[in-house]
Amino acid sequence: MQSGANGAVRRAQRVGFLLMDQFTLISLSSAIDPLRVANLLSDRELYQWCLIGSGEAEQVSSDGVRVKLDHMLSEDVELDLVIVVGGIDIERTVQKTDLAWLRKQSQRGAQIGALCTGSYALASAGLLNGYECSAHWDCLTLLTEQFPGIDFNSHLYTIDRDRMTCTGGTVPLHMMLAMMSKRHPQSLVDGVADMLVCERHRTDAEMQVIPMWSRKVEVQPKLKEVLQLMEANLEEPLSLQELADYVHLSRRQLERLFLQHLHSTPSRYYLKLRLDRARRLLKQTSRSIVEITSMCGFVSTTHFSRCYRKYMGVSPRSDRGPGVPSAYQLFDSELPPEGAELFSG
Repeated sequence: MQSGANGAVRRAQRVGFLLMDQFTLISLSSAIDPLRVANLLSDRELYQWCLIGSGEAEQVSSDGVRVKLDHMLSEDVELDLVIVVGGIDIERTVQKTDLAWLRKQSQRGAQIGALCTGSYALASAGLLNGYECSAHWDCLTLLTEQFPGIDFNSHLYTIDRDRMTCTGGTVPLHMMLAMMSKRHPQSLVDGVADMLVCERHRTDAEMQVIPMWSRKVEVQPKLKEVLQLMEANLEEPLSLQELADYVHLSRRQLERLFLQHLHSTPSRYYLKLRLDRARRLLKQTSRSIVEITSMCGFVSTTHFSRCYRKYMGVSPRSDRGPGVPSAYQLFDSELPPEGAELFSG
């Protein structure tokens, strides 16, 4: 129990983590450890937590670690905060029983959250309508296509009223610190961060790193701006001249920047981004090949299929199937050849 600002005794906040099959273990531990350390530093039980799942006794993480569950969905558990921990292949692992349980917890007044790809479960349950939310970049294509009415962003995390959502990895640590700052003195929040060797508390305004090129061009603002333009204009690609004009460079200067820092021409790189998006759409959504052709800036399915087969090694139809999305497996190892045409569609 803890004392509130008016001296009244407040009970510990009860947090339940709903583990999806193949959940990411690092996201779970990054969210739980701040709660544990807060209890330790305050010398009182500020938080209680439990692990919940649809399995009989345990849930398996994406790296094969088996985690013992405290409760099953069939048990009646009173919670103040429910956090879905997503992971690999979230579209196939979320079950109707998970969605029904989440709706029940929301109706009871629990705050609802999600880690990594867990926002997909909340969106499927209808619990993100009217909210702004975050999710792991690898799931954003799936989310924006299936739930066009929900305001998904590219921020590291988002706390919007009684919803809190974030990306994966260690970002849950920062979201939990932000949550704690609304409930406890800043000295405690700083102490938790120090204990977990968190040198800088990242804010909800920071953007997650979506494309892998960001690490390579951090000191090249014009090149970074062009890459952002490319990412934002995959459905209707800009011409090389338009890209150069936007950043006040000549076409030749822009080509030199790409060759120097990315070892690729702008056309080859732009085509690779479009093909990467096509693969994510094939793997993560039920969109038809005709729709994907248009969404990735190709004027015909014939041209799209020819490019896809040439650079991915398989046809779009063959590549669509069960398995872990692999949109970036060729990012550094293969690019379309020098002679690839891009801006003609």
